Amino acid sequence: MAFSVDNGSAGSGRRRFGNIRPLSEMNVIPLVDVVLVLLIIFMLTAQVMEFGLEVDVPKVKEVRESAEELPVITITRSGEVYLADKPANVNSLADDIRTRYGPKGNAVYIRADKDTVWNPMAQVISALGQAKIEVRLVTKPEDEADRPRR
Repeated sequence: MAFSVDNGSAGSGRRRFGNIRPLSEMNVIPLVDVVLVLLIIFMLTAQVMEFGLEVDVPKVKEVRESAEELPVITITRSGEVYLADKPANVNSLADDIRTRYGPKGNAVYIRADKDTVWNPMAQVISALGQAKIEVRLVTKPEDEADRPRR
């Protein structure tokens, strides 16, 4: 808490201490410290969080890193198709991509569960191939611990 003192005028001790009044200002430094810590925690955890549908993509030995922002088509284990986390029809998928994403709709990521039945995935790839849309598959890198020993 901060105090203000009279401008140093000499007087009786009683009067000098009688004029001391606490300031009614709030100390914001602890508040700023807490807000900055919360901001740092949010910034660190926001990069790690994955949003959307639960899909366990297959693991492969070699993975190429890509930072392009492209539309994502998700195929669940049961074969349901989603475009940007919204249910999609395979027959109108190419048109939906072109209308929603415009020039970015020339390529898409397909994120399919590793236990997905092949038929829905083949239908999606075929429909996108007919529309001249490039398909890129999403995979995870294989960990050293996951690799079988020889």
